[in-house]
Amino acid sequence: MIRFVALGGLGEIGKNLAVLEVGGDCLVIDCGLMFPDAETLGVDLVIPDIRYLLERRERVRAIIVTHGHEDHIGALPFVLPRLPVPVFGSALALGFLRHKLRRRGFQGAADLRPVGAGARVGLGACTVEFVHVTHSVPDSFALVIDTPAGTVVHSGDFKLDATPVDGPPPDLQRLAAAGRSGVRLLCSDSTNAERPGVTPSERTVGPALRAIVKGAPGRVLVVTFASNIARIQQAVDAGLASGRRCCVVGRSMLDNVATAQAVGRLRIPQDALLWPRQLDRVPDRELLFISTGAQGEPLAALSRIADGTHPFVTTRAADTVIVSANPIPGNEPLVNRTVNRLARQGVRVHATSRDGVHASGHAAREELRFLLELIRPQAFIPVHGEYRHLAAHRELALETGLAESQVAVVENGVAVEVDAAGVRIGGPVAHGNAYVDGVDAEAVEHVVLRDRRTLAEDGVVIASVAVDRERGEVVGGPDIVSRGFARGSHLAPLAAEARLAVLAVCANEGTSDPAELRRAIHDRLAGLFLERMQRRPMILPVISEI
Repeated sequence: MIRFVALGGLGEIGKNLAVLEVGGDCLVIDCGLMFPDAETLGVDLVIPDIRYLLERRERVRAIIVTHGHEDHIGALPFVLPRLPVPVFGSALALGFLRHKLRRRGFQGAADLRPVGAGARVGLGACTVEFVHVTHSVPDSFALVIDTPAGTVVHSGDFKLDATPVDGPPPDLQRLAAAGRSGVRLLCSDSTNAERPGVTPSERTVGPALRAIVKGAPGRVLVVTFASNIARIQQAVDAGLASGRRCCVVGRSMLDNVATAQAVGRLRIPQDALLWPRQLDRVPDRELLFISTGAQGEPLAALSRIADGTHPFVTTRAADTVIVSANPIPGNEPLVNRTVNRLARQGVRVHATSRDGVHASGHAAREELRFLLELIRPQAFIPVHGEYRHLAAHRELALETGLAESQVAVVENGVAVEVDAAGVRIGGPVAHGNAYVDGVDAEAVEHVVLRDRRTLAEDGVVIASVAVDRERGEVVGGPDIVSRGFARGSHLAPLAAEARLAVLAVCANEGTSDPAELRRAIHDRLAGLFLERMQRRPMILPVISEI
């Protein structure tokens, strides 16, 4: 029997982590992160909760990386210290990972094992074959996994790009051969399952970039994902064709460019690269910046440039900015805010697929249909996407002839069991989100998030009172201080009422037990503010014994 469990990536965009269990072997496919939403205040990263894996640590044979995107490798610096198992992936993906481990201060030597397309790796009773596919980062893999219970094919992230700019087309012959031999289970990327037709080739982006760069009167800033090496190469080529030299902006961009150059995946003439100290010597018409920040992240390079807080790049009215990426669902407000800032400064902005400066790395409906018909699996699980994407992929699978009993649409934490008898939905397993505060790289507890939401939405009220330890009497205060709750004419009468309430609690409860007194003050004030203001501020009673 094959048991499939997703701890991330199903019912959401990002945080991809799938677990494949056969007999005593447990294989982990990808281990990514996603970025926080407006509800996760002060959080920098969201990673999968791996309790399920830790309970099976003796059975985990390896983590298999399909490609080098953050949503597939970004959680590894936090997971590997707790789950020190081998990691298999391309030299490029593992190169990206090494930089992340170093940035996070990873202690010890991670067991990183580079593989190439066509490699076969034995892991327990299973054999994993890495099959070349095209995506928006080079050296992306689909996986053909031979197990005692049948063959599993995992598509990874992919599109069927027949004219890629950074290597051969996808190895459809190998996937077809797997289909002819019989595939027990197919897991396939659902990100673009709602999009009709086929995804444009990456090669279509180059001409649009060249035309914009050539016609730009001043400096050009191309903004894309740091892992989109093919896009970076096309931006460099567009700059060189217009007589421009390049300056790389953003820490992750610098790291990834260096890694891609080291493994031969990025070609930039040495004399075409500029350091920040050289910028003043080069005319604007001869400058091209390549930057991070395509998702409007507040601390990324583009946002800082737009805000005027970047250390060496500022915008000018004659500049042109090319945002060469589509917003991840949920990031649209951040991206729009950044573009608006640039537009107010007179900067020309070209953005996304609308201007031909971006092509998705994910297969659209007809490509997904082609893969389903090529593989002809006995069972199918849509992966990688929000629930609507998974549901759209399910409908597509039914159109290709699969029966409803052969398709399982599930979200994170739901086990699916597959064998010769069919597909069964099992019970829930431990799963969820782990929140990381990048300042100290420690997990943020749910109670901290709850407190941050309360502070953001309703503010805080501090009630301080001094009591005489010997006589048990109030000798100072109570003082009421609020932040983010109420001010001016609203606060004065309410603060007076709150002081009387605290004195009443002290008289009724006594002052001999500070813990009980704090609890009673908290409950009394919480009820008072809810009744008077319909708000629930954080109440912090402070008892000073003198």
